[in-house]
Amino acid sequence: MRLGADRVRVRVPATSANLGPGFDALGLALGVHDDLEFRALGTADVVIKVHGEGAGEVPDGEAHLVVRALRHALDHVSAPQVGVHLECTNRIPHGRGMGSSAAAVVAGLLAARGLVADPDALGDDVVLRLATELEGHPDNAAPAILGGATVAWCEPDGARAVRIGTHADLAPLVLVPDVRLATRTARGLLPATVPHADAALAAGRAALLVHALGHRPDLLHAATEDRLHQRYRAPAMPDSLALVDALRARGVAAVVSGAGPTVVALACATGPGTTDADEAVRDVCGAARGDWQVLVPGIDTGGATVERPAG
Repeated sequence: MRLGADRVRVRVPATSANLGPGFDALGLALGVHDDLEFRALGTADVVIKVHGEGAGEVPDGEAHLVVRALRHALDHVSAPQVGVHLECTNRIPHGRGMGSSAAAVVAGLLAARGLVADPDALGDDVVLRLATELEGHPDNAAPAILGGATVAWCEPDGARAVRIGTHADLAPLVLVPDVRLATRTARGLLPATVPHADAALAAGRAALLVHALGHRPDLLHAATEDRLHQRYRAPAMPDSLALVDALRARGVAAVVSGAGPTVVALACATGPGTTDADEAVRDVCGAARGDWQVLVPGIDTGGATVERPAG
């Protein structure tokens, strides 16, 4: 396939995966975004400029995750590889469980969609499968691509995802610590098996969570109870689990975001810029160890976007 453009802009949202019992399946797109500008070069050079999160830390050149994803997508549709000038304005915190790596992968894949002559060859279903090949699981990539809340799963021929409803009052609070945690480390703490009773509880609560997110936010506290993964990861993020426990004791539907250590409270709006979890968060964070940045980002309902700039 030939290229149809030499410049594209991509915007990708942060995401929160799992949401408690929905391990590796449920995810939510948040209103925090990375913005990237791509320009195809007539040489084989790869030039990367990073502003914000990850500046001076992420790999340069072909090792950059966005570039790797771009290459993967171009190969998939048999499009020619090109040199790349990439400028990233990153706002999604790195190593905090907010889907920064999935956002990078989705950005590279969507950049390829914008560059090729037939963008439909890299539709959302294809992008999700390619992202999962690179990421290993689709729980963050799905909401990053589709927006809103999603349920993702894997078939023998690749990943699938559907959007699910989110109640108009849902207003997640995102509590970001000043420490990082590698997903690899968090996953390494998970056991090979769990008690049958815990698995049964997770199945029921995950099913309830789908309903609660869209129709009954008053059920979110019960629906976010988890016994599959969060407690096993406590040694790597004790402050996060302590914060989750303290908030839940006050009736807040608090969960670890993805692999952590960020905590998300699935609150409901009570007015402009206020939620029913604000008082509990203020009380708990005042006593919690560590520093927590509290964000009220809203839900990104549109998902990742790509455009070809005019001119």
